[in-house]
Amino acid sequence: MKNLSLIILVLVIFISSCARNGKSFSIINMTWEIVESTTPNFPAGIKIMKGRNDELPINAWAAIIDPRDPDVDLNVIVSEDIDRRETLTQFSKNKKARVVVNGGYFLIDKTPTEHVGLLYVNNLTVAPATKSVLRNNKRYFTARGALGFLDDGGIDIAWVTSRNDSLFNFSEPVKNQPEEPVDSFDFSKAETWEVDDAIHAGPVLMHDGKIRVTSNEEVFFGSTIPDIHPRTAAGYRNSGELVLLVVDGRQVDSRGVDLQELAILMRDLGCVEAINLDGGGSSAMVVDGKLLNRPAGTTSQREVMSAIAVSVN
Repeated sequence: MKNLSLIILVLVIFISSCARNGKSFSIINMTWEIVESTTPNFPAGIKIMKGRNDELPINAWAAIIDPRDPDVDLNVIVSEDIDRRETLTQFSKNKKARVVVNGGYFLIDKTPTEHVGLLYVNNLTVAPATKSVLRNNKRYFTARGALGFLDDGGIDIAWVTSRNDSLFNFSEPVKNQPEEPVDSFDFSKAETWEVDDAIHAGPVLMHDGKIRVTSNEEVFFGSTIPDIHPRTAAGYRNSGELVLLVVDGRQVDSRGVDLQELAILMRDLGCVEAINLDGGGSSAMVVDGKLLNRPAGTTSQREVMSAIAVSVN
């Protein structure tokens, strides 16, 4: 009888563990607090917060940036090292950035590395937009989610592709679904996208104030991207404030989140538009050269090709 009780207890613990680590949560109650130690000498337009949820559990960090502050400057930045990758601490030092988070996807096994999708810096194309993706021997044309910074300090998140060296955004994603590929772009439904800096990542998490995770439309099915991972996301509020979020994962005290949960976190931080950036071991936030989180459970940083930088004039 004692053995039976022990077996039942082990099963209960196992099932509970699977539920906590495998299921998607629809409500995530975070406790947020201002990280005072990182904010001295910061302009009023930058706030850094640390968040905690004990149920999942997760640790998270958010940077809230007001681009209307004349002292604040937002940029997409790219590594100038020979291998085209560097840590966020190196980015922070080399670019004199106060806040840095990792940017878009890149081919980690290539030297020099290559960016996956659009990388557009200072009105110049560093890497072209992703126009199509091959899945199960089928070609899917897709406009993947992109984050863009405008000349007037505005922020935009859109489904973006390119044609003849011009960028185009769609008000709705290309309607791909698994085994149902779209085989061309309808540019009559697109508009020219006028940005200074931009970066492809995806999928889009929020659109017009509502959670809308467009994984299938952007052809992320058949990959591990929708699963539970450490995460980085960007979004903006109706006020125009930029929200940068990093969630630790692959740790006992921070499991990470899936895309739906990431969208919930961005919504609860007040975003009306949001996008998933590169995640996993790349997910990191550096403030004044100091790493705030523990990427994939370590204190070391992965070298990445691109990043989002917040500088102070």
